[in-house]
Amino acid sequence: MIVLRSEDEISSMRSAGKIIKATFEVLRKRVAPGVRTVELDTVARQEILKLNGIPAFKGIRVGSRSYPANICASVNEVVVHGIPSERVLREGDILSIDIGVKFREYYADAAITVGVGRISEEANELLSVTETSLAKGIEKATVGSRLGDVSAEIQKYVEDHGFSVVRDLVGHGIGSALWEDPQIPNYGKPGTGPRLAAGMVLAIEPMVNAGTYEVETLADGWAVVTCDRKLSAHFEHTIVIREGGAEILTA
Repeated sequence: MIVLRSEDEISSMRSAGKIIKATFEVLRKRVAPGVRTVELDTVARQEILKLNGIPAFKGIRVGSRSYPANICASVNEVVVHGIPSERVLREGDILSIDIGVKFREYYADAAITVGVGRISEEANELLSVTETSLAKGIEKATVGSRLGDVSAEIQKYVEDHGFSVVRDLVGHGIGSALWEDPQIPNYGKPGTGPRLAAGMVLAIEPMVNAGTYEVETLADGWAVVTCDRKLSAHFEHTIVIREGGAEILTA
């Protein structure tokens, strides 16, 4: 069931989005060669709590597994759900940071991918294409359009630039739970899927690979990596569907 959110609910989600944005601004300044990803997790937790938010990922359960960290920190071939650790970032790495925040019982969710020091031309292009594909998808998220219009636009832009979109992972609705209906694939056909209506809140998140779209999960049960171990990038915004076009709550 897709829930249409009230303005009060959206206001809380917008506040959660502002906390995420502020946390990203702090983390961007900390990402550098020699930094451990667990350090970024600590900084993110401190910033979120300082701004009266709650880290949404910490302790969240998927089946019998409980996520052990406050953010996801996914390096290079790790698509999503990388657990912050003692791993040291190196010059040329790319790092995807995914943050969820709960504020007054409502959630927002967003992700960015950043370069560590100087990165390759291919990595730069991958980041640019992934971020732009998110913007292209959001442009299609209008009242009366279909969810498939968003998915197809992301897929077309990515594949036109020689990259691939992950099939096994999707975006999602969001609100009083972190993951709600509908699922939002990053591939599909225009004119298919649920019709979008004002008040729907969606977390749109293209995950784009430099090589094959195929992925697998590592032994820790969380980190999803590209099967060919080529680079992957991830960008995400939480948006609300409006009459005049989508409002980005995490911008």
